[in-house]
Amino acid sequence: MKKLIFSTLLLLSYLVSAQTSEKIYEIIDAVSAQRIEKDIQTLVNFGTRHTLSDTISNTRGIGAARRWIKQEFETISKSCNNCLDVFYQKNFIKKGASDRIIKDVWVVNVVAIQKGTKYPNNYIIMSGDIDSRVSDPNNYKSDSPGANDNASGMAGSIEAARVLSKYKFENSIIYVGLSGEEQRLFGGKGLAKYALDHNWNLVGILNNDMISNITGVDGIIDNRTFRIFSEPIPPTESEEERENRRKYGGEVDGISRQLARYIHKNVKTYMPEMNPMMVYRLDRFGRGGHHRPFNDLGFAGVRIMEAHENYTQQHQDIREENGIKYGDVIEHVNFDYAKKLTAVNAINLASLAWAPPAPENVAIGGIVEASVKLKWDKVDGAKGYKIYWRDTTSPTWDNSRYVGDISEFTLEGIVIDNYYFGVASIGDDGFESVVVFPNKIIRN
Repeated sequence: MKKLIFSTLLLLSYLVSAQTSEKIYEIIDAVSAQRIEKDIQTLVNFGTRHTLSDTISNTRGIGAARRWIKQEFETISKSCNNCLDVFYQKNFIKKGASDRIIKDVWVVNVVAIQKGTKYPNNYIIMSGDIDSRVSDPNNYKSDSPGANDNASGMAGSIEAARVLSKYKFENSIIYVGLSGEEQRLFGGKGLAKYALDHNWNLVGILNNDMISNITGVDGIIDNRTFRIFSEPIPPTESEEERENRRKYGGEVDGISRQLARYIHKNVKTYMPEMNPMMVYRLDRFGRGGHHRPFNDLGFAGVRIMEAHENYTQQHQDIREENGIKYGDVIEHVNFDYAKKLTAVNAINLASLAWAPPAPENVAIGGIVEASVKLKWDKVDGAKGYKIYWRDTTSPTWDNSRYVGDISEFTLEGIVIDNYYFGVASIGDDGFESVVVFPNKIIRN
């Protein structure tokens, strides 16, 4: 009888896994390089999308660009029975707010929210940037096509909305075009504060900034590798949390780093041809992106981008010097690569949006014992929980054990000193939450 029950459970597990995989593969196949190419070309055709550029013209400037983006989101919404709530989120920025704000300006983001059916206040965001620039960051009149930086990320966000709007999710997904990135991240700052003011439970933001270039300035051509930047711990942690990290570990286990690991695992599972490269820093050396304002307020957020940048095509006036063609023009864009990175985003948005909430109040104990005990608070929607552990020097969660619908478990024969541990929630359809690193200690 026990063998029969065990066999039945194995079969049910296999069927759930097969259904889960089928939906993810459907999403990957639905992403279109042709639609992404068309959208990038449309954005390039606005001439410049500089944050301080024309807002009146219907054919040139950031005003025309953001109106077109809003229209695209509204068209997508009509095709899914008005499943997207589309609106402008804007902030008035006065001249002198930064050295790149040389006149008063409205920084306007275009937001499209696909509300979740069960946890509508849980949000996962995919962002791209609307704005562009040339060599002088304050030159808002010259042509600035911004094909890769960052029409590619913006087109990817629109395409993800087209694909995922065909599905229903338990959690909410936000597709957004952020402005003011090149002027010191003002669009991200505005939306992050909006999220805080409206009490959004933000699971994480996937910031896409340059996802279509495969030829590096160093001559390397690579259409499979991409980078996931994530900070180690939130800047908002308390002094007590900092002290606990010193005593118990977790210096590289903040919420953004767990989000990066989640993306890495999902891609390795469903897109094994891709090479996700986790980079252990907030962003590129000395540079920034639109996930940072969310990190600054304590939200999880990562940057997804190409692995090999070409600096002759970033923030450059369009020109030719010494045989080198400068400028971020569409001729340098690889649409198939942009499709792949858009699919990377789409499968992770979907996986998180179908997953139950992460377990809460995860605690750990096992000092001077040959076993590790974990406790957590159950969450609504979880059919069970999975314990993960890894060597302290490993970047990924390499070992796991599904423990069922319980709230505590002891791993026998594993010494707490030698590993890091975490717990994830599992839904009925097999989708998992982000792994939660323990934030409390069980005293013996």
